[in-house]
Amino acid sequence: MKDRLVDWIRRTGPMPFERFMEQALYGDGGFFASTELRSVKGGDFLTSPEVSPLFGETLARFVGTECERIGDPFRLVEVGGGSGSLLRSLLDEVPCETWAVEASPAARSELEALLGQRHVVPALGDLPVPFRGVVIANELIDNLPMAIAQMGADGWRERWVGASDGDLCLVDAPVRPEVAAWLARFAGLVHEGGWVEVQLEAMHWLQTAIAMVEAGSVLLVDYGDTAEGLAPRRQDGTLRTYRAHHLGPHPLDEPGATDITADVNFTALETVAREAGASVKLWRQDDFLASLGLRERISEMRHRELDLARSGNEIERLKVRTVRTEAETLMHPRGLGDFRVLVATVG
Repeated sequence: MKDRLVDWIRRTGPMPFERFMEQALYGDGGFFASTELRSVKGGDFLTSPEVSPLFGETLARFVGTECERIGDPFRLVEVGGGSGSLLRSLLDEVPCETWAVEASPAARSELEALLGQRHVVPALGDLPVPFRGVVIANELIDNLPMAIAQMGADGWRERWVGASDGDLCLVDAPVRPEVAAWLARFAGLVHEGGWVEVQLEAMHWLQTAIAMVEAGSVLLVDYGDTAEGLAPRRQDGTLRTYRAHHLGPHPLDEPGATDITADVNFTALETVAREAGASVKLWRQDDFLASLGLRERISEMRHRELDLARSGNEIERLKVRTVRTEAETLMHPRGLGDFRVLVATVG
């Protein structure tokens, strides 16, 4: 992929970073276009549903409440379903018409085995619309292509991807009007030298998802913060790569072989959701899961452990302890518990 990109840039000139990111993740030979399933223990990262089945079981309470609120017909859609671990937990609790949207061919195969081929599509626009129900996207938005900009002494400059001596490199480019408008609204305070990931595609994705839902909600879970909360991270920016459960090399070093991601700007998403006519609430993941009863469930498991210890049933106690520990990981205030959950409600 790197050689192809270098050749393309030599022939046509530097490309915007979001085009590079799209190719590196989803293009021919891209990270998510391979035959490997990424969100598994033997892959490159784990998300909350793989950490604990209680993530999906707890979200099922939210989905069930929405189903009661809007009635039939009701559809559940997961976008970026990966291994299917979240959908399995949800379907165990809330059986309903279910669809999955997944760009990765390897992940689509997993989801087709769960839902059938007809209910698994590669893109949001392939869903039959409109519909009533819930759209869930867990750790999707951070992977949508984004531009990058850096504050200079004379103002903003975009950083595009160029080529030099057979390698990819970042080059300066004038700020496009749409990028400048996003920066003015959502970048927040950025000092000279600071970096911002411009998440126009994320906003477009949310607009599209909300427009599909006649009544129901769109629920996003991801790492990130408000524009104000992201301010301390701007000096170095939040763009990074992952591979084999560890931070990877610079995004330009091995395109196609690493995940490329950045913290999500939830102020931008809140704004576009409200402009689309939805009512919006932003939570921390630990608070959101607690509102759905996960703290009480964890407490019950602690009491169950004590009862099993008193009875001498060590094997069963260890099983309960494992489930409890996994659930507590979802709530850790400096880990998954610090993720953000955005709920955009329609109708």
